Amino acid sequence: MENLEVYAPYIVIVVAYLIQNNVFVKPEQLEKKHREILEDIENKYATKTELKSNKDDTEELKDKIDRMEDKIDKIYNKMFEG
Repeated sequence: MENLEVYAPYIVIVVAYLIQNNVFVKPEQLEKKHREILEDIENKYATKTELKSNKDDTEELKDKIDRMEDKIDKIYNKMFEG
């Protein structure tokens, strides 16, 4: 118990410093960040259901990927030829 009384001021200072510098995350902050991440994902990436529902778009996307692969192959061939 005597040791606790000696180190108590230091413990209070360290905890106050950590709280002041936002080392500990509040649940509200976690929830806000989680919502932001979900919104970013929704805006940047297509879901499987979106791709399955639009078969024409899926075929178009596959065609584009195939064309990209062909172009990349041509670039590699040009690089290694000369």
